[in-house]
Amino acid sequence: MKLASAKILSREEMKQERARLKAAGKKVSFTNGCFDIIHAGHVDYLQWARNQADALIVGLNSDASVRRNKGDKRPIVDEHDRAYVLAALACVDYVVLFDEDEPAQLIADIVPDVLVKGEDWAHYVSGRETVEAAGGRVALAPLVEGRSTSNLISKIVDVYGGTD
Repeated sequence: MKLASAKILSREEMKQERARLKAAGKKVSFTNGCFDIIHAGHVDYLQWARNQADALIVGLNSDASVRRNKGDKRPIVDEHDRAYVLAALACVDYVVLFDEDEPAQLIADIVPDVLVKGEDWAHYVSGRETVEAAGGRVALAPLVEGRSTSNLISKIVDVYGGTD
């Protein structure tokens, strides 16, 4: 598990790398999420987010943050494995974990040029004010119909049975 982990940075390391990218004139996009069981919808979304700039940073909810947002049965995959899988994707340049319920502080630390969320989040994009105040923009990614972690979990439970 060595190659992909090179792209998994601490918040402080990510701030330093962001400064380096900015000095080099590179535009950075940022998105965040749980990315619990990676599926085609995630990959399509992440590729779309990467196409918005020169580099893509993914803010990944920690296990504790996922539990607070999704309930005690989540995440299915622990934060280290989720970060490793994300970092292995060609479209993801960096992964940084965050423990807060939403990434507003991480976004303020990084100040990306483009903040990407799925179009289902049009009503609220955490960090929007920070990015727009710095001259950046928010981009809403189209969703892949029928592709979600919740749908995948439901299918697994239907096929293999589940207990509460």
